[in-house]
Amino acid sequence: MITGSQFDRTYRSGEKFKEANLEEVEMEYLYSDGNAYCFMNSSNYEQDFLSDEQVGDARAFLKENTVCNVLMFEKKALGISLPNFVELTITEAEPWAKGDTAAGSTKPATLETGHVVQVPPFVNEGEKIRIDTRTGQYVERVK
Repeated sequence: MITGSQFDRTYRSGEKFKEANLEEVEMEYLYSDGNAYCFMNSSNYEQDFLSDEQVGDARAFLKENTVCNVLMFEKKALGISLPNFVELTITEAEPWAKGDTAAGSTKPATLETGHVVQVPPFVNEGEKIRIDTRTGQYVERVK
C-alpha cells in the first residue's frame, strides 16, 4: 500500500484479509519547498512533509493555509483530499470585450497557484473565484 507495487496472487474464496488501519488526519498546508510540501497537524501542531507524488493533482488548487485531510497508514502519508470547493484569485486573464457574448464561450485564466482554468468571459484578473476541486471547473465569482 505504501509503495504502490502490484503483484498477482491466487486466494481461496473463503480466505480473510487483515483490514488496513487507515486514518484521515486534518492538516493545514503551510508552504512548498521544492518538491516537498509542508503540512501541520491541526490537533498536535506537528509538521509533516509530503512529496510531489503524495500530493498529486491536488497541488493545482493548494494554497497556503488550506485545511485538508491527509490519508495516513502506519503514520505515513499516502495522499491528500482537498475540500470540495476552494476560493482562488485570478492572476492572469485576457480582458473581456463587450460584444463577446457567444453562448457558452469561455477563456483561459491563470490562478494564483499557477493552474489554468476555463472561466466565463466576464471574469477578470484580480477577482476571486470558487473552483470545484473534484472536477477542476469554475463554479462562481466570490465577492
